[in-house]
Amino acid sequence: MLAACAVAVALFLAGCASGPRSGGSASSGRDGPGTNIPSDLARVPDAEPRIEPIRGSGGTSKPYTVLGRAYQPITDDRPFQESGIASWYGRKFHAASTASGEPYDMYAMTAAHKTLPLPSYVRVRNPANGREVIVRVNDRGPFVEGRVIDLSYTAALKLDLLRGVAPVEIERITNEDIRTGAWRRDSGTAYAAAAPPEPQGAVAVSVPVPSAWVAPVAMSAPVASTMPLVPQASTAPIAPAEQPEAQAAPPAAEPGAASSSAAVAGFWVQLGAFRERDGAESMLSQAARGLPSLAPQLRVFSEAGTHRLQAGPFASRNAAGEAVTQLRESLRIAPMVVERR
Repeated sequence: MLAACAVAVALFLAGCASGPRSGGSASSGRDGPGTNIPSDLARVPDAEPRIEPIRGSGGTSKPYTVLGRAYQPITDDRPFQESGIASWYGRKFHAASTASGEPYDMYAMTAAHKTLPLPSYVRVRNPANGREVIVRVNDRGPFVEGRVIDLSYTAALKLDLLRGVAPVEIERITNEDIRTGAWRRDSGTAYAAAAPPEPQGAVAVSVPVPSAWVAPVAMSAPVASTMPLVPQASTAPIAPAEQPEAQAAPPAAEPGAASSSAAVAGFWVQLGAFRERDGAESMLSQAARGLPSLAPQLRVFSEAGTHRLQAGPFASRNAAGEAVTQLRESLRIAPMVVERR
């Protein structure tokens, strides 16, 4: 954000207007909503994702250091997920230059992030109320431990975060998501664009999202590239679908040990996709603890540098859809159905 313009990075972010700050304007007493606030800000549309070149001028794509901590901006189209604390900034920085060189508009749908490309787009979710917005990242910050994003005033208003800092979940919308339209949530369909495109032979299938689903308020410490699982005390078991002989399920003795060659044709429920296998294995362990009845069906498929945690196979799309519903309600994640052929 404008916070990124410390002396240590003056050459890196020459267009910024102020030194590092904590973010979280509502609690600082030095920032706020300003006067003459436009009416109907709640109706301001989300940022519309579009493919834009990453801005390299001014060094916004180069490694930099703020307050003694080094940061490595992302320069490719990789998926990105993160959980942590969000803050917002307002009148103190309104109309001043952002790290990207654009003027900050506190009434637009924008945000600041420490490492995401400038510009890029992210979906931000408030787990306390289920509200979501899409913002355009055009600034750097917030440079406070545990804070993952600094929102514009309007974005914070739409998420009901104006009272101060609060936990959020963020998910990058990649250029691939924009090209394919996977980022859209038309008709309430599931969004799983954070996962890289499925390998050849796997077809993504949209599954209705339960409208009453709301994630818990409690959040874990910030974790890059994965969302926290929050198992519930009890849940109805997910019964494995009866399999035709031609679609016998892989051996259940060692869940998580599958590779692409072990994939069985049919409908699978994907719980997540990871750049590192350790992330997939960690989610597998949490899912197995939260839903022991599903453990025999869990597999990690390592394909083209991506590690996908999936459960299955299920005999039909409807059976897989029922599993998706129970996973959402029990583990507070956003699974999707894929069809392997």
